[in-house]
Amino acid sequence: MSQRKIVIEPDPILRKKSEILEKVDDELRGLLDDMLETMYSAPGIGLAAVQVGILKRIIVIDISKDKEKKNPFFLINPEIISKSKNTSTYEEGCLSLPGYFAEIERPAECQVKYIDYFGKKKEIKATGLLSTCIQHEIDHLNGILFIDYLSKLKRDMIIKKLTKQKKELDKVVL
Repeated sequence: MSQRKIVIEPDPILRKKSEILEKVDDELRGLLDDMLETMYSAPGIGLAAVQVGILKRIIVIDISKDKEKKNPFFLINPEIISKSKNTSTYEEGCLSLPGYFAEIERPAECQVKYIDYFGKKKEIKATGLLSTCIQHEIDHLNGILFIDYLSKLKRDMIIKKLTKQKKELDKVVL
């Protein structure tokens, strides 16, 4: 396992739609393991492949609070098949938008079909934080960021600040 570099907004790859995977093999499982290590070290609770520069429909999630008992969840080709009419609001952040958080309202529950780490087709009814996290990460696969749910003014302000930070980091110091 190795850590991958997390792509930071405003990188154009974050706005692209990810592609469906045809098969689950050892190479893909290696990528999933790398993504999990990257997410844990960031630290975060969810990571989509596009956030490490790979346009494939894969997500890793672990919302467990206990650092000792990790409970990773792997979703390959996830697809939301239903969402509740009830909503919930969570303060969301994103590893691709470091330091920025906002209250985002989403459906409180969602039903998702996906392929697991071993290539088995599965379905889950997610509620609470897991539901929010899955929806957030699936948005990434479709080129959507949580800031897209904010007003244009707030979104533009965040992107402007991130662009400035990125330029500062890209400067070479001699």
